[in-house]
Amino acid sequence: MASDEMIKVVGDRFCVPYTMELLVKKKIQSFSNSHYDVFDTTGNILLQVDGGIWNLQKKRVMKDPAGLPVVTLREKQAISWKQEWQMHEGESRHCLCSVKRSGGFNIKSNLDVHLASPYKDAACDFRVTGSLASLSIKVRRGNSIIAEVTHSYTWGSYKGKECFKIKVYPEVDYAFIVALLVIMHENDNA
Repeated sequence: MASDEMIKVVGDRFCVPYTMELLVKKKIQSFSNSHYDVFDTTGNILLQVDGGIWNLQKKRVMKDPAGLPVVTLREKQAISWKQEWQMHEGESRHCLCSVKRSGGFNIKSNLDVHLASPYKDAACDFRVTGSLASLSIKVRRGNSIIAEVTHSYTWGSYKGKECFKIKVYPEVDYAFIVALLVIMHENDNA
């Protein structure tokens, strides 16, 4: 990453001054519930994301290790080829950003991320490129890569258990990056 500027969307408590390696384990618990656990390299749990898979309104809640809500991800209900999600602070309706699929039917489901601002312009603030089917995605701010995700397919992937490795660059909000991974995964499996 070229810039030394802190990139905080969810909060500065999720920004660290070094490159952070995370392991995300996803498990489908039933037809209506999926669960993500996020660990650091020493095995400490940092975040958990819960939510239904096949319910009318898709909603995911990310919690810290104490069980307190960090962000809520809600799929915006609209008739469109472009799936759109909104990221809200905690369980409130205070919108932090919106995330929309860049195009309708693409092999790679790129996402455009627009921070919540009264001064909106057409340009996106972040872009997520790649797809989980291609085994990797990259999160960019302008031309700089701020995080990379690799997906490890194993026999467990076919039984509802999946594993992702995330590399988050210094001073980048890792909770924001995990939320983007969850949205990308939900869009790829829609």
